[in-house]
Amino acid sequence: DILVDGKVCDCDIVVTCQVGDPVPLQVKLTNWSKHSVGPFALTVMPYQDYQNGVHNYDLQDAITFVGSNTFYIDTVKPAKDSVYFGALLFLYTGDFYLNIKFHEDKSSRELPLSWLCLPSVHIRATEPVA
Repeated sequence: DILVDGKVCDCDIVVTCQVGDPVPLQVKLTNWSKHSVGPFALTVMPYQDYQNGVHNYDLQDAITFVGSNTFYIDTVKPAKDSVYFGALLFLYTGDFYLNIKFHEDKSSRELPLSWLCLPSVHIRATEPVA
C-alpha cells in the first residue's frame, strides 16, 4: 500500500500537493507468502515523464526528500507487514511520478523481478494558495 499525503494511491489517481509543503509518504509492504522475505532495500525515485518515452530522473533542483529516499528492510514474516515513512518537498510546480522499487539485498534471487516494482505514483505540485 502506498499513501501520499494520507491518501491511498494507485496508478489511476493523481495526488495534488502544494509547492513548499512537505508531503508525507508511507509505503507498507505486506508479506502474503508462507515464508519470511528479506532483506530488501526500498528505494523511491522521483521522475518526470515527458510523454515521448523519456523519463527525467535528474530532479535534485525540483524535489528533495525529508530524510532518505532508501529504506532497509531486514525481514518481513508471513502475514505481517512493514511500514516505512518519509516525506517529499516539491520546489517547483509540475507533474511528477514516483518509481518505488524493492531490491533484494542479497545475492540469491528468490522473487521474480516483477514482484519488486510497484506502479508509479502520480503527484501534481501546484502553486501555494494565497
